[in-house]
Amino acid sequence: MRHTTGHLRTALWLASIGLPVLPLRAGKLPVGNCPACTGSMCGDRPHMKAAGPCQCPAPCHAWAAATTNPDVLASPVWARAWQQAGAVAYHPGGAGLTVVDLDNADAVTWARQILPGTLTVPTARGEHWIYRGAMQSANGVRPGVDIKSRMVYVRWYGPGTGTMTALPDVVRALVAKEAPTAYPAPHAMSVPPVAGPGECLHRSPAYLERGIAMAEQSIAGAQDAIHNAVYRVFLAVLSKHGRCGCLTEAHVERLFTAAHAKGESARHCTAAWANARAAVGV
Repeated sequence: MRHTTGHLRTALWLASIGLPVLPLRAGKLPVGNCPACTGSMCGDRPHMKAAGPCQCPAPCHAWAAATTNPDVLASPVWARAWQQAGAVAYHPGGAGLTVVDLDNADAVTWARQILPGTLTVPTARGEHWIYRGAMQSANGVRPGVDIKSRMVYVRWYGPGTGTMTALPDVVRALVAKEAPTAYPAPHAMSVPPVAGPGECLHRSPAYLERGIAMAEQSIAGAQDAIHNAVYRVFLAVLSKHGRCGCLTEAHVERLFTAAHAKGESARHCTAAWANARAAVGV
């Protein structure tokens, strides 16, 4: 008879109803038991959408590891992961679903006023509204609102209440207006000087160096929502240092290197940089 932990029992039940699942350790992070993919360096990358999980059989590839196969879920190589697990997660896009993640009371109030009713699940800080239909995922589409569907995972909080309805256009539009309009070449990163009063506000090279070092640390310290964290850091750097011409391609390469170390692809980096430049107007 197969021995199962409580989390594995939940995972097997979810898999039986068609939800691809994976274990999460404390902090809602994937179990990093593959040295080459620690911190989901493999599973969070865009190429995984086409390639699927890499050859390592362990469940350390974030959304790309999620499966409905009960033999994989209960296999010996996953056993250690389930024993360390703090929660169960699922890949909504893999089941043809979209989760509107409402992270606070204001976001929940907005959803009740704007969005069609659907299956609703209480979470630690807000609610998950789950719709039938998959779409592009995006973080921060509104204050306290993330869209989780393809290429992401969502923590399972329970079955919720209400009846699941079709994904509405109003939710799709939240991501469509956030989508980048262009993806510049990875090395076309130089920031053009912007006409100003003629005096550099950085006061000294050390001031700029300190700002770049702090930005690298912020990226390195991000624990989740990496795409959104990288964009926020890029936006902060450009807001502070992007207008006088002191920011060089070498500085930008340092930021990109920090983002790559967190698992960001060149595509996501260039898109985030382009969006941040557009927001700042440089």
